[in-house]
Amino acid sequence: MKFRSTTLLTPIALLFSLNASAELSANVGWVSEYIYRGIPQQTSSASAGIDFDQNGFYVGAWGADVGDGLEVDGYFGWAGEVGDVSISGGFTGYYYTGDFDDTYQELNFSAGYGIASAEVAVGEYENFAGPTQDYTYYALTLEKEGFYGKYAGFSQDFAGNYLELGYGAELESFDLSVALILSDKDLVGDKDEALVFGISKSFQLD
Repeated sequence: MKFRSTTLLTPIALLFSLNASAELSANVGWVSEYIYRGIPQQTSSASAGIDFDQNGFYVGAWGADVGDGLEVDGYFGWAGEVGDVSISGGFTGYYYTGDFDDTYQELNFSAGYGIASAEVAVGEYENFAGPTQDYTYYALTLEKEGFYGKYAGFSQDFAGNYLELGYGAELESFDLSVALILSDKDLVGDKDEALVFGISKSFQLD
């Protein structure tokens, strides 16, 4: 999540034994351009991850090529439903094997009802040798039958907004996606747009 102006498998996994309600899965993917939260990371990036889920509790790790080393994310939390409202809360850490960027750690929360969902992440950026920076990320998404639109941005020590419009579908057990991402100058230096294509596949391991 490298700004331009902007393997954590914790012991929580040991709390849950593998049984009929538990799921262990893996995923692999590729995107024509890795753009995260409106910010370009790497052109033509491959990724892979592993996830464990039981009774709504989840823990996992995901990694992607960012050119100068790897981005490795670790996360855990809980996701479920209260009536017709879906909710989730958890922790995510973003770590790097090279000098592409420094560590981000955040608490994230989301809620959804019908076609609409909202998410908020409150985090801290270690910022190499500079002062630690705080940020809040927010997003509102509308999704129906594979089509979606997202408006999102940052506040506190980070600034900038972006609009993402996309579509996703499954074909022969592969997930295909296309997205148009419009980022403002606070995120990318100049107002920019990108058309991103992606393909991924998930595997059940249990």
